[in-house]
Amino acid sequence: MSVILPAVLPVLITALIGYALAKANRPFDTKTITFLVVSLGTPALVFFNLAKTTVAPGALAVIAFATLIAITFYLIVGSLVLKAMGLKAQTFLPSLAFPNSGNLGLPLALYAAGEEGLNYAIVIFAVTSIINLTAGQAIAAGRGNWLAVMKSPVLPAVALGLIFAYADIPIPLWAANTLELLSSLTIPLMLLMLGTSLAKIQVTSFGRSGILSVVRIGMGVIAGFTLSAVFGFTGAERIAFILQCAMPVAVFNYLFAQMYNNEPGEVASFVVVSTLLSVATIPILLAFIAP
Repeated sequence: MSVILPAVLPVLITALIGYALAKANRPFDTKTITFLVVSLGTPALVFFNLAKTTVAPGALAVIAFATLIAITFYLIVGSLVLKAMGLKAQTFLPSLAFPNSGNLGLPLALYAAGEEGLNYAIVIFAVTSIINLTAGQAIAAGRGNWLAVMKSPVLPAVALGLIFAYADIPIPLWAANTLELLSSLTIPLMLLMLGTSLAKIQVTSFGRSGILSVVRIGMGVIAGFTLSAVFGFTGAERIAFILQCAMPVAVFNYLFAQMYNNEPGEVASFVVVSTLLSVATIPILLAFIAP
């Protein structure tokens, strides 16, 4: 309980503030906020935390590889479940395969496992985002979007952060302070965006979305615990990996459904219901994995 409340309540309360702002029709420029988070805040957060990490490069490589295995597992099991349920993979498979490792997974990893946990979570987030923008979009639209991946500022932020960390390149104090300021914007804005996004999504199907939500989170829990045991993850690494695996559906999958007219109402319901379910599952999960 000493870890659960400090980890979950700040995330939940901040997301609820975003939800309340949207429901009250208060000014919230989503386009500007998205630009700040994607183009400035997230790259600063990724670079700054990786540049000062003390985690061995081999450990980061292993958790990236474990993330690839987890996503492969989601794709295979998700395909089988959807086939058994008679549902279209083009519509639902991206949502089953790609969890919300960004605006929900990162803050949870930070509060539950500290800065070391955040470093691991950032690597998982980067791998998941790259595959979602390529394979995920390929499933939804029949083609990948490699150009979007190459334009993403997260890639150079990861590369530069690792170079600075493992080449022992010092960051000037003025630059470090600037990056810390920009980084501090990111997680609160991510959570506010999550809340406002959920407030604007219309739920059309609770039953089917409930079943798929159990599958999404259940697959994540199985993959998280199994791969943590296989790779020998412990401490902050284990907490971050299991949490990231067990996240609900990423909101980005709803945007794909809208872009390619893949039953966006169904996917929207899946996003909302899985997020609501995670409010119950995350504290339970933390009770098992947090010290």
